[in-house]
Amino acid sequence: MFPLASEQPVPVSRKAFDTMLRFARAVYALKDNPAYLQQLRDMLPSAARVRTDYPSVLMGFDFHLTASGPKLIEINNNAGGLYLGRDAAQNDCWIPQPDVPELEGALEDRLATMFDPRWRTMVIMDEQVERQFMYPEMCAYARLLQRSGRKAWVVSPEALHLTSQGLMYQQQRIDAIYNRHTDFYLESEALADVRRAYEAGLVALNPHPRSYALIGDKSRMVDWWREGWLESCVDAGILTLIRAVVPETHRLDEMNADEAWRMRKELVFKPAARHGGKGVVLGKSMSRKRFASLESDDTVVQQLVPPSSVMIRGQEMKLDIRMYMHGSQLIALAGRVWRGQVTNFRQPGSGWVALAIC
Repeated sequence: MFPLASEQPVPVSRKAFDTMLRFARAVYALKDNPAYLQQLRDMLPSAARVRTDYPSVLMGFDFHLTASGPKLIEINNNAGGLYLGRDAAQNDCWIPQPDVPELEGALEDRLATMFDPRWRTMVIMDEQVERQFMYPEMCAYARLLQRSGRKAWVVSPEALHLTSQGLMYQQQRIDAIYNRHTDFYLESEALADVRRAYEAGLVALNPHPRSYALIGDKSRMVDWWREGWLESCVDAGILTLIRAVVPETHRLDEMNADEAWRMRKELVFKPAARHGGKGVVLGKSMSRKRFASLESDDTVVQQLVPPSSVMIRGQEMKLDIRMYMHGSQLIALAGRVWRGQVTNFRQPGSGWVALAIC
């Protein structure tokens, strides 16, 4: 399915690895920080007000490596990319993992144990799921869950229906959804039954809307750079760590437009509500007309952090690092290599790479 771009792992320094892991754990801890929650109290949509007793699975922290340390590019609420395909014996293959104490046991075991053992019937859900690029990976997760003794299916939201018995798939009541859909707040009509079931406590949803609202929404990076905002929530050490890793980030409508245009070559412009590089525009390649068309109240402006480069099969490629977390536990690491302006796998030689921590 997704062959590795290189058979040789890409080296990442232990110092950079430690910084990324400390950052991911510090950000996760914000979800239980009373002052932080108070700041966001009036901003959360209804689905994000549902409190859960389980962390979101596979929160993906994406970083670029720089001379001054790792820099956060995005937090992905339902990160994919670990699955490589099936071998000749029809065994599922996953990206090899580095030999570090923080990753105990086999990757497949770590993946399976993220899902609460009480969830005996599960669906893996995405929009028009069979058309998704990651559909084979979702099927691999279904097989992984089935091997742990559960029932699991890969479905689109239209296949789920709320009845007096609960949220149903065909004639089966569903305990939990592994959510790969990117409508994180369950606002579309197709997800109406899922939203009602979730808010009524009739089905577990993971990743869940609250994790996106508190951590994954790009607006949080804006908040982390608001003067006095984080200072009221965390100590000086955590503040320094977060500001060192998160590039300076603001909302366009809170900036001077003329200054933003003048500084555009040093900036990247991102839609606040989209992910995975969709709609991202590098200021250095943006026309005045494109700049004027940006929705200023829904555009995040971030200091540009160019990716590092690595030689893959004799070609210079750009590199970013994805750290997969389940709460404070590290689940997996992977790298992505590509060419072009933003992360994509369209160019020959692009793809996933294993990492070596050294």
